[in-house]
Amino acid sequence: MSKETGLLLGEDGKTRCWWHGNQEGYLEYHDNEWGHPVTNDTRLFEKICLEGFQSGLSWLTILRKRENFRKAFANFDINKVAKFDDNDIERLVLDAGIVRHRGKIVSTINNANRALELQNEFGSLAAYFWSFEPGKDQRPEKMTIEWAFANTFSDVSTKISKDLKKRGWSFVGPTTVYAFMQAMGLVNDHIEGCHCREITEAKRNGLPRPIL
Repeated sequence: MSKETGLLLGEDGKTRCWWHGNQEGYLEYHDNEWGHPVTNDTRLFEKICLEGFQSGLSWLTILRKRENFRKAFANFDINKVAKFDDNDIERLVLDAGIVRHRGKIVSTINNANRALELQNEFGSLAAYFWSFEPGKDQRPEKMTIEWAFANTFSDVSTKISKDLKKRGWSFVGPTTVYAFMQAMGLVNDHIEGCHCREITEAKRNGLPRPIL
């Protein structure tokens, strides 16, 4: 990795953000998912839940277990997860394929019920989350590695975090929410010079925003 630019040269000759380390699976996630705008409620719910599980761990750890999480949590179908009971909690606590953190498991079930409330109020989770999309005046003129390391949360992620917590959500701190925003394309944090930055920005520019 170039310490000056935060870019990593791949075997295919393309430059990318440094953080995937050219690791199999992680590189594909960087290229094909991270930062691509998402308006599907199931995917949004899955991601914010998995970001909660990631707290204190690496995202690569969660990514490698993602299919296990999907199987354990009914593919993150919000209606189904909201109906999980004590038997499901005990089942999940014993599931070695996921992160067996009782508090985060209980939180996921709680957040499913809170997500249903948001859908009822705003029409969709997408409409709720995208209503917070930062304007250009809230974004850096140039995305650099220095900016990335210095900004692990933002005023907007703090605002979303406070609002979600007020609504009863848990494991949704400002840093967790900002990671969610990065991954779901509410912001484009690919470093300048990463070949995915323009691709991601084009997808964001062509995205019809959910309407409240």
